[in-house]
Amino acid sequence: MSELNNSNLELASLRARALAFVIDDLLITFLIVIVFWDTIVTTTNDPAVVLAIMNQFLWPVLFVKFIYHSFFVWYYGATVGKIIVKIKVIDYNHLGRVSLLNSMFRSAGRILSEMFFYIGFLLGFFSEGRQTFHDKIGRTLVVDV
Repeated sequence: MSELNNSNLELASLRARALAFVIDDLLITFLIVIVFWDTIVTTTNDPAVVLAIMNQFLWPVLFVKFIYHSFFVWYYGATVGKIIVKIKVIDYNHLGRVSLLNSMFRSAGRILSEMFFYIGFLLGFFSEGRQTFHDKIGRTLVVDV
């Protein structure tokens, strides 16, 4: 289904979505490295210490991802990665702006998909509208701009 219900909207390609994903994850990783730079620099070569420090970052990283995706999808209709590749997230039902609540559900679903080996992302290959797990949870579609 490349066109949506007789409108001019066209679904974003899986390639564009994957590129946006990589851009967003690199951006978030860069932000986390900047914030925790002092801790990272003092890490020794002991693998146990490195693992303990990585575990300290888990909740802050998940929190930053949740806020980042929730806010950008709600406010701009796209994250920085999506803006760069010229795709956006819209509401599935009325093809308009995504509500804050739905963008939060979408963000939480995305984090869950990442935590479970990205299985939720695979739904995009097999579902109508190329909806991933987080798109279904947030009642959204990703379309070309």
